[in-house]
Amino acid sequence: MIYLDNSASTFIKPKEVISATCEGLTKYSANPGRSGHMLSTIAAVKVENVREKICNFFNAESAIFTENCTDALNLAIQGIVKENMHVICTTNDHNASVRPLFELQRKLGIEISVSSPRDRGFLSIDDILPHVKQHTKIICLNHMSNVDGEIADVEKIGQFCKEKNIIFIVDAAQSAGHIKIDMKKFNIDFLALAPHKGLYAPQGVGVLACTNKVSLQPIRFGGTGTESENLYQPLGTIETYESGTLPTPNILGLGAGIDFVKKNFTEINDKIDDLSTYLNYELSNINGVTVYTHPNNAFGVIGFNVADYGSTDVSQLLSDKYDICTRGGLHCAGLKHKFLNTTKQGIVRASLSYFNTFNDCQKLVKAIKHIAKYGY
Repeated sequence: MIYLDNSASTFIKPKEVISATCEGLTKYSANPGRSGHMLSTIAAVKVENVREKICNFFNAESAIFTENCTDALNLAIQGIVKENMHVICTTNDHNASVRPLFELQRKLGIEISVSSPRDRGFLSIDDILPHVKQHTKIICLNHMSNVDGEIADVEKIGQFCKEKNIIFIVDAAQSAGHIKIDMKKFNIDFLALAPHKGLYAPQGVGVLACTNKVSLQPIRFGGTGTESENLYQPLGTIETYESGTLPTPNILGLGAGIDFVKKNFTEINDKIDDLSTYLNYELSNINGVTVYTHPNNAFGVIGFNVADYGSTDVSQLLSDKYDICTRGGLHCAGLKHKFLNTTKQGIVRASLSYFNTFNDCQKLVKAIKHIAKYGY
């Protein structure tokens, strides 16, 4: 089986991640920081070490552990947005941020503007500026599209946000691990992470990294291990946002994933660059195939269609007949597909990791050539 669905979740994990996760299960499964005994204290120290690694890797002030990236985005959006705010999002955005925003529009009457890129393959500050209003308080965008890999210029957009005192929320589900992100340099207030993708971590843990410039209200309430006599959620500490038991083994796996990516960053992304360039070029030269990923984009997300075949049908055929895992459909990104005019057909997505090979890509190209020529 060839796995080319790494934008959904990396399938092959580094041995270091597997080892750290197993160690978390066998040595550090006590509830971190919720008891006074030694095992609880040790588990808490291990968790805090990973939190520090996250802050160092992304130049953040703090990092909140969440259930997943969707949970992190909900915390950032629902924890900030208030009535009468104007928010800018983009056509690249995943439903993990779009749906919370539009739900708040329904409940609170907030105003939302949706920005689209003028030039294929890159969303710039010039695409954002026409939507800015006097009462714009938040810009929330996807750093890298999970449909076609399109990149947003977060550095220049972040600089504008700083100048205008606008809160900047970035969904880095696809970009973390592939693009170096400095939150302070890019003036990002909140960075949502899906560690099981480009950081090669286990599923079951997300992160909201913060620069602490904005007050964030909790949206989930419960046990924090602090002020248990208080019937209201304690405020002012990281525990405010981490009600319930943390997934310690997954967090330790995340720590190992960050170490792996940090150590091998250039090698990982040079390989993905080469594979992406090859795959984009080869698919673009097959009659009947439309590639949506810009040829200069080499971050491992290749979106395409074959003739007028349904993308889910093509993806299913690749799985059933060729043992190749891709993803078809709308990828939880309705605004993107409306912009690309692919709402009916969807898009087939092949997405790469460090553990893919040229042989994997060659087999996909061969399969697509056969489907394009002979159909099903």
